[in-house]
Amino acid sequence: MNRARALIDALRLVPHPEGGWYREIFRSSHEVAPQDGRPLRSALTTIDFLLQPGEFSAWHRVQSDEVWHLLEGGPLRLTLLSPSLDVIHEVDLARAGPDTAPRAVVPAGWWQAAEAVADFAYVGATVGPGFDFRDFQFARDDTTVSKRRFSTIIRP
Repeated sequence: MNRARALIDALRLVPHPEGGWYREIFRSSHEVAPQDGRPLRSALTTIDFLLQPGEFSAWHRVQSDEVWHLLEGGPLRLTLLSPSLDVIHEVDLARAGPDTAPRAVVPAGWWQAAEAVADFAYVGATVGPGFDFRDFQFARDDTTVSKRRFSTIIRP
């Protein structure tokens, strides 16, 4: 059995609607009032998330800040698109080194997609204010994004 499949089984991960595998690990019992008019949300949530070779996290956005943490495998490539649709960044989460880091932040409202660059990527994703599917949107459901073609990618 390969390591990715062993993790999926051991961690009891299930298919995620955006692609890959996940399980919610923590949801704070404390609530906060987002300053953007959304109703009360958990202060913080975190999931385990895993992408196997050939799997992708579909383009989507969340209305809260999200921090990705590489836990095993990798690298994981995050592609980020600004809300104004004028800047694309690629960030590879990899073991810490002079030019690499095992974590990255996706600011609230930015579009994002992810893929395992090598064999598999097992990550944690922490969202604050906490994740709620009411704050989640696929790019394929937004005609402004889905019809746009992008050519400029910035690698930090």
